[in-house]
Amino acid sequence: MSTVFICNSLVVAFSTIVLPLCSLPVLAQQSAQQSDEVLEVDPDDEDASLRLTVTGEILDRPVYAPFRREGTVRESSQPVYVIDRDQIEAQGARTVDEALRYLPGVLSEGTTGGQLGALSGQFVRGGTSAQTLILLDGRPLNEVGSSGAFDLSTITTEAVEQIEVLPGGGSVLYGSNAIGGVINIITRRPLAESGIETTATVEAGSFGYNQQSMQLQQRVADSSLLLSYSRTAAKNDFPFSLRSTDFEGTRTNAEVLYNNLNLQLSGDLGDRNRLRFGVLYLSKDLGVPGGFPVPDSLAGGFNALTADDQQFTENWLLDLAYEADLGQADDSLLTARLYADFSDFRFSDPVADNAFESPSQRDTDQTSLGAQIQHDWQFADGQNLTYGLDYRTVTAENSTLDLLSNARTQNYRDTINQLGLFSRYQLDITPRISTNLGIRQDFNDLAAGSFTSFNVGSQIRLTDTTNLRANFARNFRVPTLGDLFFEPFNNPDLQPERGLSFDVGLDQSLGDRGLWRFSFYRNDIRDAISFDLESSTPQNIGRVESIGIETTLNYQLFDDLFAFANYTWNRPKIREGPTPENADNLLPFTHANSFNAGLAYEANGLYVALLTHSVSNVFVDRGNQESLGGHTTFDFKLRVPLGESFAINASVDNIFDAQYEEFPGFPGVGRSFQAGIRGAF
Repeated sequence: MSTVFICNSLVVAFSTIVLPLCSLPVLAQQSAQQSDEVLEVDPDDEDASLRLTVTGEILDRPVYAPFRREGTVRESSQPVYVIDRDQIEAQGARTVDEALRYLPGVLSEGTTGGQLGALSGQFVRGGTSAQTLILLDGRPLNEVGSSGAFDLSTITTEAVEQIEVLPGGGSVLYGSNAIGGVINIITRRPLAESGIETTATVEAGSFGYNQQSMQLQQRVADSSLLLSYSRTAAKNDFPFSLRSTDFEGTRTNAEVLYNNLNLQLSGDLGDRNRLRFGVLYLSKDLGVPGGFPVPDSLAGGFNALTADDQQFTENWLLDLAYEADLGQADDSLLTARLYADFSDFRFSDPVADNAFESPSQRDTDQTSLGAQIQHDWQFADGQNLTYGLDYRTVTAENSTLDLLSNARTQNYRDTINQLGLFSRYQLDITPRISTNLGIRQDFNDLAAGSFTSFNVGSQIRLTDTTNLRANFARNFRVPTLGDLFFEPFNNPDLQPERGLSFDVGLDQSLGDRGLWRFSFYRNDIRDAISFDLESSTPQNIGRVESIGIETTLNYQLFDDLFAFANYTWNRPKIREGPTPENADNLLPFTHANSFNAGLAYEANGLYVALLTHSVSNVFVDRGNQESLGGHTTFDFKLRVPLGESFAINASVDNIFDAQYEEFPGFPGVGRSFQAGIRGAF
């Protein structure tokens, strides 16, 4: 087995010069046969392993999100960052939002604290969570009933094979919500070759954390099976100190319990047809501790401690996909998919917080039924056409149960139908110049009839080691049912958000040991939707312009020692809006800069890494009068193999016990430890 190290991105601005450092660590292991197929490495070339480790494994990694078909990072005119299974395990990421922690371009800090299970935030290139489209194996997950986002803390990583992050607009391929970017979660798949494999993991750690999981994979002839179950729990009763109010205490009522099940069945129907069926069950039972007292100006009012609220989330995600190789060659692939998602969300407030409220329970039920049909056709050398149809119908119902009178009030119940027709054409003009064009027409019940998205991208291979890329796209997001109909907190006159995104970048190999990736981006969002505290309703606030820089550099210091870092400079500003004095102010919460760096050593299955994660201070109001301080944490990761079948994983996060707030009144987690053992049989 060849040990392969991958990294992701950085840029550091010094004066007027952007200086690359290093990038995000991604560790992977692939067979020598797989690596040779990707790069056609000459076994007599002494430098081949270095080029494979640093450059090839990043740029030639298979990805789906930029194309709606299998391609590589190298072929994409947009930057795309990948987190694979080995990196997830080595870093000890327990949920999808934790796995995003060290990436550039995306802020994954929680919006209700840093404990396991807390509501995630995925702010990509100055966009909000609702402006980031979440995909599961290429199909949309964003809920359209309430917030328009999807909570990535809902999915634990035992069911995840790979995560693809595509910053920048993606509506041309995927429709609504893809203004800031796209995150595609790829579930684990059965074995590709005949055999049977069973794995088991047991972990424990600080604040009552414990996890148990088992997975069975089997392939017999043309059929395969994957079945896994994981249980994850934590009390989350950690000590904290709030700098904004000099308040100290211990987090209570923050416990969480996950139960996740993943079933994947696949079979070959002859030589050129395949069928796959999948079920992913996700449940999360979470105590909601609320926020601690903070200054009125910081929270928009008194943010009181809540010690009794409870939240329960349950998702059944079903998927049936059929693939057919048309014709006699491998240049025409037809894919047809049916999916059904059943999502339930319950929030219980058993004790009234004030004299004007009654104990209550709020329920949101959403059912999504969808279909995707697409054809990927390599109809000539250097020319590819991918086109198809997406359909999704979503029924969402929100109601409130008064726990004293047992009376239930229906806040809204409605159905949204979404239909999209798309086409993407890619042309290799010369061996060094390629371009892609895309167009999509969406018909949406909430988008005033229809919306047209488009995309233009290009790549120029300036030299054998230098690649220039650029991308321009038009994107949109429709308001949610809650935004429009949840009285009195609604606004039926809301217009869809419209965005134009542009980025230009450079991929530069640095000898045989390094790869630097740089991107400059600009997003312009019209009719941006923001919740107004004075009217307690969502409003179209006008125009938001976001500019920024992402950059990546991966460098192999020695055969088994790697340096990495990444930095994102991010400036989303309010350009137009209903409050003239807020013009040119930074958009709250989404404008933080981030930096990650560290060292990693890997040899013969042993992995030792020291990572640092830093986020700058952020304004919490549109007037830019109050802010939260930035924070920097250091994390230690360790994996020790015990023979061929077992490995011990351990980590110490926030080594120096830094105290900080991830949201006003919601503390991050101090120093914590976790360790576990994984075995394969």
